[in-house]
Amino acid sequence: MDEPYLILFLLNIAGAAALLIWSVRLVRTGVERGFAAPLRFWMRHSANNRVIAAATGMGAAVFLQSSTAVAVLVSNFVGKGGLATAVGLAMLLGADVGSAVVTQILMVRQPFLIPLLLLIGVTTFLRAEGNTRQIGRILIGLALIFVSLDMIRSATGPMVAHPATETVMAYLGRDLLTAFIIGAIFAWVVHSSVAAVLLFVTLAGQGILPVPATAAMILGANLGGGVIAYVLTLSAPIASRRMVVANLVLRGGGAALVTFSVDAMPDLLDRLGATPARQSINLHLVFNLALALVALPFVGGVTAILTRLMPDNPDDDNSLVAVTALDPSALNRPQRGLDCAARELLVMGQKVEQMLIAVEPLYDTWNEASAKVIRDQDETIKKMHLDIKLYLARLGKTGLEEDLGRRSMELASISSSLDSASDAIARIMLDLAKRLDADKLQFSEQGRAEIGDFSDRVQSNVQLALNVMMNQNPAEARELVSAKEKVRKVEQKLQRNHIVRLREGLVESIETSNIHQETLRALKQVNTAFSMVGYPILLKSGDLLKSRLV
Repeated sequence: MDEPYLILFLLNIAGAAALLIWSVRLVRTGVERGFAAPLRFWMRHSANNRVIAAATGMGAAVFLQSSTAVAVLVSNFVGKGGLATAVGLAMLLGADVGSAVVTQILMVRQPFLIPLLLLIGVTTFLRAEGNTRQIGRILIGLALIFVSLDMIRSATGPMVAHPATETVMAYLGRDLLTAFIIGAIFAWVVHSSVAAVLLFVTLAGQGILPVPATAAMILGANLGGGVIAYVLTLSAPIASRRMVVANLVLRGGGAALVTFSVDAMPDLLDRLGATPARQSINLHLVFNLALALVALPFVGGVTAILTRLMPDNPDDDNSLVAVTALDPSALNRPQRGLDCAARELLVMGQKVEQMLIAVEPLYDTWNEASAKVIRDQDETIKKMHLDIKLYLARLGKTGLEEDLGRRSMELASISSSLDSASDAIARIMLDLAKRLDADKLQFSEQGRAEIGDFSDRVQSNVQLALNVMMNQNPAEARELVSAKEKVRKVEQKLQRNHIVRLREGLVESIETSNIHQETLRALKQVNTAFSMVGYPILLKSGDLLKSRLV
C-alpha cells in the first residue's frame, strides 16, 4: 500500500469514526434536553419490581443511546436514597440490554432512511420549539449515524483483499485477548460502547475483521462501557459506587468468560447468524440478555456481598445533608450545569446562615458540642466550595458562550465569598466566643446588646441574599447592595460607641475590647460576602456603576 493511499485511508476512517461518535452523542443530547424529566420520573417510579426496573433501564438506554448515561442517572437516584442499590443494579443490567438493542436498530440499512431522517429532522429542528425541536436533533443524529457507517463501509472496501490487512486481522483472530483489550480501550477512549460496537460490526461486515476477533472486541467494549460508568461515579455516595462496581464485575467478568469460551469453541458463533456482521451483533445482544436473565434473580445477594466488601464509611453523613445538586449528567448541557451550580450555592448559603445563627449564643454560654457542629459545617462548606469550582471548571472545558462563561465566573466568585463568610464564623467568631469563656470575660450590657442587634441586621441581610439567589430580582438585589453600605456605617458607629466606653473606663469594655471589635468586623465580613450575590444582577440590569450603585 503506497503512502498517499494509506494517509487517505486513515483520514477517511478517522473522519467516519469521529462522525459516528458525535452522531451518537447528538442523539443522546437531544433526548436529555427534551425528555430528561420524563425519563427521571419514569425511572424513579420503577422501584417496585426488579423485572420492571430492568425493563425501565432498557427503555432508557434505547432512548439515550447509552447505558453509561443511564448509569449516571440511576447513580443519582441511589445516592439520594430514591432507589435501593439492588434495584439500581437491575436497571443497569436492563440498560446494558437496551444498549445492545440500539446497535441492532442502527445496523438496519435502508437507502431511503438517510434522506428521510435528514429532511424531517432539519425541518423540525429549524421550525419547532421546545421539546419538539429536540426530536429534530434526534432524527438528524440518527441520519448521521447511518451516514458514518456508510462512510466506514466505503473507506474499508478496498482494504479487504490487501495482504497487510489480512496479516494484521489474522493475528487478531488468533490472539483474542489482545482483541478483547483493544475493544475495551477503544470503548473507553470514545466514551461510547455503542459507537465502538457499531464500528467493529461494520468492519466485520466488510470482511476486515475475522468473526472471532470482532466478537472479542465487542465483548471488550462491554468491559470498557462498564469502566466508563465506574470512573464517572467515583465521587458518588458509596451505595451508588457499589451498584456500578457490581455491574462492572458482572459485565466485565462475564465478557471475559465468554471471550475464553469463543477462543476455545469458535464454532459457537456460527449459530448466531448467517453473516459475520449478524453473528457479531447478535453475540452482543445475546450476551447482555443472558447476563441480565442470569444475574437478575441474584442482584440482592450481589449487592449484599459488595456491602460487606465496600462498607459504609462511619464518617460519612448519610442524611440529606450529603445530597448535592452538582449533577454530572448535566456537564454537557452548560445552561443546565450552571443551574445545578446555582442550586448548590443556595444550599451552601443556607449552611452558612445556620452557622451564623448557631454561633451567637456561644458568646453567652460556651457549648463544645455546638462548636463542633459549626466546625464540621465549615469543613462541609469548604468541600462544597471545592466541588463547585471543579464542577465549573469541567463545565468550561469544552468552551462556553460569552454569557454562560460570565455566569460561570460569577458563580465561582459567589462560592469564594460564601467560603470566606464560613471562615469568618468558624475561624474568627468561634475562636472569639471560646476566648470569652476561657478567660471568664463578659461584655458590658450595652456592648452585648450592640453585638446582638448588629448580628440580627446581618442575619436579615443573609436571608435577603438567599432570596435574591432564588428569584434573581433586581429590586431586591439593589436593596441587598444598599444594605452593605448601611452595615458599614452601623459598624463604624458601633466601633465609635465602643471607644467612648473605653474612655469612660468601663471595666467590661476594656477587658473585652479586642473581642468586641473583631466580632463586629467578622460580622461585617459575613455581610459583605453575601452582598456579592447582588452585584452580577445589578450589572446586568444597568443599576451598578463600576464602583457604586447608580
